[in-house]
Amino acid sequence: ARRYPGKAEAVLACHFPRGLREAKQARERLAFEELLLLQIALLEQRRAKSERRRARPLAPPARLTQHFLAHLPYQPTAAQLRVIGEIDADLAGSTPMCRLLHGDVGSGKTTVAAYCLLRAVEQGAQGALMAPTEVLADQHYLRLTQQLEPLGVRVGLLKGSQPPKLRKEVREALESGEIDLVVGTHALIQEGVRFKDLRVAVVDEQHRFGVKQREAILTAADQAGYWPHTLHMSATPIPRTLSLTLYGDLDVSVLDELPKGRKPVVTRLVFAHSEARMWQFVREKLKQGRQAYVVCPLIEESEALQTASACRTFAELSQGELRGFRVELLHGQLSPAEKAQAMGAFASGRANVLVCTSIIEVGVDVSNATVMVIMGARRFGLSQLHQLRGRVARSEEESYCFLLMEGEDTAVLERLELFARTTDGFALAEADLRFRGEGQLFGERQSGLGDLEIASLIRDRHLLEEARAEAEKLITHGLPRGITHGLPRSTSQQGPLESAVIAWLREMARQRFGAKIEWMERV
Repeated sequence: ARRYPGKAEAVLACHFPRGLREAKQARERLAFEELLLLQIALLEQRRAKSERRRARPLAPPARLTQHFLAHLPYQPTAAQLRVIGEIDADLAGSTPMCRLLHGDVGSGKTTVAAYCLLRAVEQGAQGALMAPTEVLADQHYLRLTQQLEPLGVRVGLLKGSQPPKLRKEVREALESGEIDLVVGTHALIQEGVRFKDLRVAVVDEQHRFGVKQREAILTAADQAGYWPHTLHMSATPIPRTLSLTLYGDLDVSVLDELPKGRKPVVTRLVFAHSEARMWQFVREKLKQGRQAYVVCPLIEESEALQTASACRTFAELSQGELRGFRVELLHGQLSPAEKAQAMGAFASGRANVLVCTSIIEVGVDVSNATVMVIMGARRFGLSQLHQLRGRVARSEEESYCFLLMEGEDTAVLERLELFARTTDGFALAEADLRFRGEGQLFGERQSGLGDLEIASLIRDRHLLEEARAEAEKLITHGLPRGITHGLPRSTSQQGPLESAVIAWLREMARQRFGAKIEWMERV
């Protein structure tokens, strides 16, 4: 690591620098300390969990998972095989796997999740997949049923909209072991849900669950002190800086390769003068047998206003530009039965167009849908736009995404032009971080200034990488011999210097970040 000035010297130089170079070095020193304490806090959380919890190791992959991989409709990518290897290594241990899986849209995360769940089933145990919405849970259930039931896997579904009698039957089948693999929503973590032997849990769109909700499925599965292995999935790529902060207590796997044959989505900005031509193009594609999404804009983060926008758009298009085609409407305030009807009509091909809110940004997989129109595109972030666009990149057919413009200013135009010419989700995630700001690392806000007081995730990526490496050395190997400069005198009076210094750093990390990281309360 580089040599930094002492803290007092750095603080003085920040306030009264003798030049720009000294001011820069002083700020970097204080930023590095802040990032180092954050990384120590995160690594300590991971260490504490691994010491408290035990898992039952799984035997090496056997016939069932090997058959699954050999009969996929496409050749697994090198990235998928690499991540599967990382998961296999975790599952072989007695420490519960706690891994985050993220990657670009269409990179095959669901296939990896299915493999992970199947590893438990082939050992005679159970797997569970928890999704944040019923639409997504239904999609996962349909896909896993198609893939795994031919292999003899008994797949169940548990969600809040099911009749009480059916929910009771599913809960009883989980407890008796009659169900091998269950897909569900928050219903999986309701009181009364018990598993016979849950070994693997997958949490999809994990950022949409609170910490306590994610932990609840693990508690429900607790078998004589054993915890299940857990895979957390994110639908979009996560910038490296965020993966080292928000998810610094997890092992991280990245799918950075797309299956062969996938064509990039043709993306175009559409202004008022060319909107009629765009709708003519959409009608031509529908006449050719293709299907289309029309996504209505986010309005002031209000679901009610967004629903009203979708209903208005649905009425206008049904009687206007898309008259003569079957148009369905899907939004968050429909009843579960109405959502299932609309989604079923579109997925089966009976409906030509689905007018919807951003409810379809995750998990919806209709390969015949090759056209998307996004109304009010400026209201979406780059990562969300990329996730929406991914709904029409599900086959080898040419697909199209149109962004309707509303007389945008220069900054908005620059952002959307970048999106139109960029298909790399990782590049867009980094750009989104720059455009939207760092947000609150440990809160709900998605843009604006972050929790860090001195360091910046955008500007100080190199310091973050260095802080992570140093924190790992300190936690694993202790303090290098002879380093005492700048540390409090009390540390040299408490027994072995290395132990005292590490204890002091841990306490500093707890004081600085413990109140903001909810789970630090349990360390």
